[in-house]
Amino acid sequence: MNEKRTAQRYRVFKGGTITFEGSDVACTVRNMSTGGAAIDLDATVALPASFTLSIKRDQFVRNCRTVWRTDRRIGLAFVQSSATM
Repeated sequence: MNEKRTAQRYRVFKGGTITFEGSDVACTVRNMSTGGAAIDLDATVALPASFTLSIKRDQFVRNCRTVWRTDRRIGLAFVQSSATM
């Protein structure tokens, strides 16, 4: 398999929350890099095109989009927010 990541991911095991459309879904963050992460969900959940990943204990909040998905593991890319002036 060809590696397409621009930054190396590091293994972690942290509780997180994904938030979208007023809903919060618990997840486990399995690995992270500066550009994205992989998370595990307890159940299959339909996700919108973009959502927020939060890790409370690290005060970490990022907007995300799904890059790949298996049944309960999801690869995320962190999305830069575009500020409007």
